[in-house]
Amino acid sequence: MTYNGWVDGGNSFIVCGWATKGCDNTDRASLDLIINGKKVATSDATTFRADLIDAGVSDGYSGFSFCPFYWLDKNENRVRVVYSGTDIIVPNGELILNNKVVLHDDIDIKDFIQKPKISIVLPVYNIDVIWFQKAVESVLKQNYDNWELCIVDDASPNDDIKQEIQRFSKADKRIKVKYLDTNRGVSGASNEAVKMATGDYLALLDHDDEILENALFEIVRAINITNADIIYSDEHMINMQSGDQALHFKPDFSPDLLLSHNYITHFLSVRKELFDNTGGFSSGYDGAQDYDLVLRLTEKTDKIFHIPLPLYTWRIISTSVGENSKTKPHAVDAGKRAVEAAIERRNIKAQVVKTDWRGFYTVQRELHGNPLISIIISFRDKSEYLRKCIESVLKKSLYQNFEIIGINNGSVEKKTFQFMKQIEKDNSRVIFYDHDIPFNYSGLNNFGVSRANGEHVVLMNNDIEIINGNWIETMLEHSQRKEVGAVGGLLYYPNDKVQHAGLIVGIAGFAGHSHKGHVRGTDGYQNRLNCVQNISAVTGALMMVKNDIYVEEGGLDEEHFSIALNDVDFCLRLRERGYLNIFTPHCEAYHHESASRGYETTPEKEARFNKERAIFQEKWKDILSKGDPFYNPNLTLNREDFTYRNNLR
Repeated sequence: MTYNGWVDGGNSFIVCGWATKGCDNTDRASLDLIINGKKVATSDATTFRADLIDAGVSDGYSGFSFCPFYWLDKNENRVRVVYSGTDIIVPNGELILNNKVVLHDDIDIKDFIQKPKISIVLPVYNIDVIWFQKAVESVLKQNYDNWELCIVDDASPNDDIKQEIQRFSKADKRIKVKYLDTNRGVSGASNEAVKMATGDYLALLDHDDEILENALFEIVRAINITNADIIYSDEHMINMQSGDQALHFKPDFSPDLLLSHNYITHFLSVRKELFDNTGGFSSGYDGAQDYDLVLRLTEKTDKIFHIPLPLYTWRIISTSVGENSKTKPHAVDAGKRAVEAAIERRNIKAQVVKTDWRGFYTVQRELHGNPLISIIISFRDKSEYLRKCIESVLKKSLYQNFEIIGINNGSVEKKTFQFMKQIEKDNSRVIFYDHDIPFNYSGLNNFGVSRANGEHVVLMNNDIEIINGNWIETMLEHSQRKEVGAVGGLLYYPNDKVQHAGLIVGIAGFAGHSHKGHVRGTDGYQNRLNCVQNISAVTGALMMVKNDIYVEEGGLDEEHFSIALNDVDFCLRLRERGYLNIFTPHCEAYHHESASRGYETTPEKEARFNKERAIFQEKWKDILSKGDPFYNPNLTLNREDFTYRNNLR
């Protein structure tokens, strides 16, 4: 057997790389993580990495990662990554790691102005003693000591658990305990724990999970910096049966992603006053009680802060919802009801649909009326693409109240004019205007919008080919929302690989396409390719926006961004005005990228692109410095594939 691979490096949080096997590198490899001579975890090398395609190593689905800190001793640890079932070490796969976790050393506890008491809420029911012990011990190890642990035993039949609770309560006076005579479910037990709480903030801990020793310190640090009402962190997940583990690096608060699924989950802390005013946990949503709670909490405050650090270990065991949806099918139904209740409270007319992924939902909003949609398509010859583009709209669109405004930018080919004449004759919704200026993508679209009669406009490249018939509806359901700016869809190359799933600011020093290169039908990072979500920007190749917003904002910047980055700049200006930008995977199209004008390959084009990039980097230096709020600083800026950075923050 032939093996190939490389370990990029690692630290206490992550060890990552790529691996293949077989003569042609097409067989999927499996890796074992060995720490101090003991096998602790296994990982299949199936994560997508675009750089592997560029290097000709594989089809891209050969990446792997481990999260070693869960198994590290206090001292130095010898770590090896080997091919499963062998002693063959992956090249560069021998490391020395320690478990010292220093997340923020810019402030000392004594320097905190606010030193709130944190009440940790821990409902317990019939869990294995070893996991309960680890949960409590992780609290006892905290380096911030102004906390109390409120444990409620929900009438566990296991006497060992009760004895262990009693032992811990005697050992530390900060541990409060209550035993229920009858089982009240996780919501009822959690509410009883809250009744014992005297802290300023509540922090939620499951009875089989753990928090990092710096977790409360980081929560209090965030409170001192932001005075937030709601705080959540990234998390580490480990499957106790398979040994699989992963780090979930989350975006900052994304209200639309939250309606798609409970991405916030752990580690959740909330101001107790807000929790009380919200009404606490509701037993009607047991199994998804935390989802229901966070939906209600986020309706009452916008002071929500995300700590981009994995402070929480979610231990997935055989009875966890995260392990098997068949184990607790009621949890998926409860999550659906929680979303339905949320949209009812918010007066949103919509239908909530369960998806193939457990705990993920699609909110299908009703359309308000039947507004006219103006589709702007600029072009210069390339009639074969123009024909395919316009005909895909005319033949596939189920929504019929639209107009197509073609902007002819200096076409010279006879067949182009023949097509224009014929399509105008055959369909009254198509009209063409000449705008003979030096190619300026921004100027051409601005001119097109000035001729638009629609309430909403769609910027569409002439090399777009619509796939699904309800593409207009899936964009319009969001564009019609008063709080929404731009809406973009899921675009593929002709080879069915993802070209665009939103734009991420900061990749390559300016902006890059989310999930570029992933195979159509795959899920992407944490199922993000299947979720409606907020995004910093979407491509102008297929973008819907309200006409009045476009005009008020001044359209695309034709002076500074005539060709490149005009869409990102426009979307960031919308964000500055408080609008949300949306990516929806339910609008799908092919994008024959740059088929009309070509790529930036000539010296003149490269010089112009470099100039526009420099202007963009200066104008948006703050977000480039702080990072895209809908990405995560622990994800790579070198590629567009959502893989981890080699050095986590």
